Amino acid sequence: MRLAGKVAVVTGASGGIGQACAEALAREGADVAVLAGSNLAGAREVACKIESIGRQAMALAVDVSASQAVEEAVEQIYERFSRIDVLVNNAGIRRDNFLIRMTDAEWDDVLRVNLSGVFNFTRAVGKRMFRQRNGRIINISSVAGVMGNAGQANYSAAKAGVIGLTKAAARELAMRGVTVNAVAPGLIDTGMTTSLREDVKARLLAGVPLGRLGAADEVAAACVFLASDEAGYITGQVLCVDGGLAM
Repeated sequence: MRLAGKVAVVTGASGGIGQACAEALAREGADVAVLAGSNLAGAREVACKIESIGRQAMALAVDVSASQAVEEAVEQIYERFSRIDVLVNNAGIRRDNFLIRMTDAEWDDVLRVNLSGVFNFTRAVGKRMFRQRNGRIINISSVAGVMGNAGQANYSAAKAGVIGLTKAAARELAMRGVTVNAVAPGLIDTGMTTSLREDVKARLLAGVPLGRLGAADEVAAACVFLASDEAGYITGQVLCVDGGLAM
């Protein structure tokens, strides 16, 4: 197992890509802190699945946009596991609207969770990994942050910001052996995608060279690779898992 003895933290892990990542990391030997926003029951279900395969797990509800709440959550994880080796920043929301109709709240909510949330956890965990002289931080961006997407100015801006944050953090933390990379999923078959209007989904799918939706497990596999020793010389990169959508 590639991650035996490691401790991983996954935000937004009560379902979809986050759940797939948490379970995939556990299958590779990691103990996992499963974090959710309001869906603590969902996080507990994922934690139970992880424990059923012989790994340790804990479930926490945390508002990633609140820096104090993030610091407290990280402290609880350290009290339980004594270290964090892998951080997957996956928590995110959507508030889609046409640019000229987008409200301040729709803009602010998405930037606060999808970008500030990544910053809050990267800062809180990154300083501890810095002292450990080792760690893997994997930020879930999106092809929307690479190429933009109509109706998602807020989401695209936040995910583009995640890419910039990833590259800056990679440069700062590399001196202590901490790598920081981003995974940019495309059209993935999750709850977020199923909520898209059918005409929007059809338009996006028509632009996917592989001609199909991706699976959450395929995104999780990319995260497992970036968390492993095999990816020790990779940092500051954006890995698109999108069937060629952003080529």
